[in-house]
Amino acid sequence: MKVLVSISRILVGVLFIISGLIKLNDPLGFSYKLQEYFSVDVLNIPSLEPYALIISVLVVVFEVVLGVFLIIGYKPKFTVWSLLGMIVFFTFLTFYSAHFDKVKDCGCFGDALKLTPWESFTKDVVLLALVLILFIGVKHVKPVFGSLQTTVLALLSFIFSFWLGYHVLMHLPVVDFRAYKIGNNILEGMSTPENAPKPVIDYYWKFNVNGEEKVIKTDGAYPDVAGDFVSVDTKTIDEGYQPPILDFSIESDEEDLTTQFLSEDNLIIVVSYNLEKMEKAGAEKLKTMSDAAIKKGYKVIGLTASSTEAKQQIKETYGLNFDFYLCDEKALKTVVRSNPGILELDKGTVKQKVHWNDIDDLKL
Repeated sequence: MKVLVSISRILVGVLFIISGLIKLNDPLGFSYKLQEYFSVDVLNIPSLEPYALIISVLVVVFEVVLGVFLIIGYKPKFTVWSLLGMIVFFTFLTFYSAHFDKVKDCGCFGDALKLTPWESFTKDVVLLALVLILFIGVKHVKPVFGSLQTTVLALLSFIFSFWLGYHVLMHLPVVDFRAYKIGNNILEGMSTPENAPKPVIDYYWKFNVNGEEKVIKTDGAYPDVAGDFVSVDTKTIDEGYQPPILDFSIESDEEDLTTQFLSEDNLIIVVSYNLEKMEKAGAEKLKTMSDAAIKKGYKVIGLTASSTEAKQQIKETYGLNFDFYLCDEKALKTVVRSNPGILELDKGTVKQKVHWNDIDDLKL
């Protein structure tokens, strides 16, 4: 039992720390995932959606701290009970998502590692087994250091976790795992290689043959059946190659301008997924930044999912001298974790990306 507890202690502790730090690196992204879970279509508790960011920070900080507590042996009973409660909840959540096909990615490892719902559930089942070993053998979870050192390390884990969460919210994630990170080309991220794996889809054709219902499966071809067609259902076996960037676009009311703008040499994009929710302090900085950029030869545009009225109002309120174009809200939330956020592009390649708090760091 001592050996099993020691192995479980290391595996669970390290995994909780890694998983927690990845999400703590991007708590805003994890809050978007929680909003998806809280939505009417999933858990149907939309009243929690406004508190998703607070819950996100608390959950990931607790996750990191519990991992540290377990490794150093701080308050073993409290730690193991907390781990058990958390993993039971996570296991239920991932099973619910997988069984009812509600959420495609659990967000367990943020954007660093994408897991399918069933992969996430399997991971949680393994973790649950390891935590149960700790629960049974909790008496073998002993402090690694003396009482004072253990307490100090526990306190430092709290302080560091909250500091990191605050830091990335006021700036940007320390490590960017998304397809829009600095150095990536957006046009390339949207393209599909010629030899990329194709989707594998089964088609289930339903026919009425002499008064009896008959279902025939094909890979897409219409079956040669002497009967009346009723309906067809499909089941995706393998999604094939999915480009890292699926829903990014730059559109006016009349046309798609994505390729045109992503071919510009010096382009500044002001991203605001929702103009009504734009931080006022950030909006007030946009005029000075855009004027300076235009003076130095940059093309400046805005991207938002907001209405024409909202775009006009924000321009008039802050005296902005650039136009806003349309893009999907979810895509804009992925582009930059800031509202507003600023990107510099050179022929579609991301050269700079800053939080509105760091507009002064933008090098023009």
